[in-house]
Amino acid sequence: MWEYILLGVLQGIFEWIPVSSEGVVALFSRFLVKDFNSVDLAIFLHSGTLLALLVYFYKDWKDLILIKDKEFFKFFLVVTVISGGIGYFVYHFSRTVIMGSGLLLLTGIGLLLTSFLQKKKMELKINKTISAILVGLLQGLSALPGFSRSGSTIFGLSLTGKDPALILKQSYLISGPVVLASSVYLFLKNPALVSQGWIALVFSFIFGLLSLNLLLSWAKKTDFSLFALIFGLLCLLGAGLFYL
Repeated sequence: MWEYILLGVLQGIFEWIPVSSEGVVALFSRFLVKDFNSVDLAIFLHSGTLLALLVYFYKDWKDLILIKDKEFFKFFLVVTVISGGIGYFVYHFSRTVIMGSGLLLLTGIGLLLTSFLQKKKMELKINKTISAILVGLLQGLSALPGFSRSGSTIFGLSLTGKDPALILKQSYLISGPVVLASSVYLFLKNPALVSQGWIALVFSFIFGLLSLNLLLSWAKKTDFSLFALIFGLLCLLGAGLFYL
């Protein structure tokens, strides 16, 4: 059972930072667990961190359901439809792919660009609908192990000059529907994921809640350009390790 506990801890820690948690968990599960496809298991463990997301931002979910912010509600819907459609097809391809250094490199470059834009206080004049389409596309592509969902959506959201705290929160919120849909799909496809991997879900929830609180607390005290720079460099370092 320790293998599932370790995978749950890894998912909980890596889900919120701009390094692909799916890629990390899929890579480890490939060697630790032989009962399931590594990508399927990595995606399914997002169910635990989704529960952490629902608990931590319960007030924001309530406001979203009641459509208190019509502009974000529209943005949320566009991103969900686009990322869901693209992610479904990308998923079927990604089941045979394990964390690519090229995708991690791309995420790192995006975060370095985000750092530069935030440092210079630059804002690209992008239409809100175009921004939603771009973020939806990036989130859909994150079904590829190694392509960070949070890293790519943070980059997309930063192009419109949003407040750093709002960028992080919205990046996490827009992941909810896609994670829920993929988790239900995988459960119907293979119910044994729950019966055998439930302990991993428990630990992904616990560590997801703890790491989410720590990361957001740290981000509030840190220059967002530095935040993006640090994780951008970590992505580049991770990509470089594949060539050693």
